[in-house]
Amino acid sequence: MAALFRRELTPVQVVKKSREDRFSAREIISGIFTDFIELHGDRYAGDDASVIGGLANLGGQPVTVIAIDKGTDIKDKLAKRNGSPEPYGYRKATRLMDQAAKFGRPIITFINTPGAFPGKSAEDQGQGEAIADSILQSMKYPVPMIAIVYGEGGSGGALALATSDQVWMFQNATYSILSPEGFAAILWKDAKRSGEAAELMGLTPNDLLANGIIEYIVPESRSHNRVFNLVRAKLLEEIQQLQSLTTTELVAKRRARFRAF
Repeated sequence: MAALFRRELTPVQVVKKSREDRFSAREIISGIFTDFIELHGDRYAGDDASVIGGLANLGGQPVTVIAIDKGTDIKDKLAKRNGSPEPYGYRKATRLMDQAAKFGRPIITFINTPGAFPGKSAEDQGQGEAIADSILQSMKYPVPMIAIVYGEGGSGGALALATSDQVWMFQNATYSILSPEGFAAILWKDAKRSGEAAELMGLTPNDLLANGIIEYIVPESRSHNRVFNLVRAKLLEEIQQLQSLTTTELVAKRRARFRAF
């Protein structure tokens, strides 16, 4: 069911809002969960600061939480490449999801990225392989998985952490195969037509909900605590429903969800 808001924004306005620093990953984690213990490293190359992950408590239930963070001040944003993970960030996420599957913990991801880091260092370390492996393994995990896009959800960089049983979006988030600027540059050879591209791409939460790409829109509020309380209650409800399925049913439904596209 589509959420109703007092004032609907245009796609161009939603794109602009999605790029603002409305929420940080650590604020979301501390606001929704308790007893968060951060885990580091991919046990292969390094520890990507743009991917925050670890163990947490959700209403008395242990869960694994993974979030992409754009950073706060300029120094932090540069260190995190404005939320564009390197391959070792995705490998860290996959390691944590493997661990969650082993111990039967639900997996909850929070996504805010313009896309995976496109630099030479990322390509040298196997960026495509790291993303593909995350997607492949996510199709196999026998635990509930819910992904929440709270800012930008760009391309495979977002899909790597959004291959889940349900995908939710914050009210002012976007989720698309590439940016409106990239779409306009490819289609019309003119990135300045990004506003027109945003209208055509169907990247807003309402568009995506109507097309069955996502399952839920999280209403935003000036009170972040209100948003976090809503998300916590919704997560508890949906995870309970997913846990009522057998592992075979859970994995089969997840695969069917993505095959439908």
